Amino acid sequence: MYLHGVQAMEIILLEGISAFVTFLAIAVFGFVYLVGSSIFGDMFDHGDMDHSTDGHGAGPSIFSSRIMSVFVTAFGSFGAIGIHLGYGTGASTAMGFGGGVLFGGIIYAFASFLYGQQASSHIRTSDLVGNTAQVSVAIPKGGMGQVRCTLGDTVVEKVARAAKGDEIPVNTLVKISSLVGEVAVVDRTE
Repeated sequence: MYLHGVQAMEIILLEGISAFVTFLAIAVFGFVYLVGSSIFGDMFDHGDMDHSTDGHGAGPSIFSSRIMSVFVTAFGSFGAIGIHLGYGTGASTAMGFGGGVLFGGIIYAFASFLYGQQASSHIRTSDLVGNTAQVSVAIPKGGMGQVRCTLGDTVVEKVARAAKGDEIPVNTLVKISSLVGEVAVVDRTE
């Protein structure tokens, strides 16, 4: 009778250790992957796969390797904690899943916040047409000069020529009437 009790205790102990070791191995794998992807870049994110596919094409995805590795690390850690506290495998798995969702969500929210703080300096050439600019390099008769135009917080410099071919001195205000390639065609403002 005593022998069966010891064997039963050993089986319970081995099941507990193996579940603990399994959760711990999952946590270690997630952590090692997180450190590796931080050092070497996203290892399994190809192209724009780590960005949102909601039609906006911007922002982090919940499936990016860093967010998923945080989820896996937290899952394993919380699962191991659950086993260590004496909870069963099912309860520990639920704890791990909850911890993974919580910490993965925190990282996702932080990454989304950082992404939202990025500014774009992309200016479409069509945005310049119709705007007022200042001649920064005089435009000689029939020749080329340069104009400076401010769009929001961005200053854009463009090679320019006069629409009528006349001379336009430095600091003269002009209106950009069109763009031909990279050259702004300008007219004096009245």
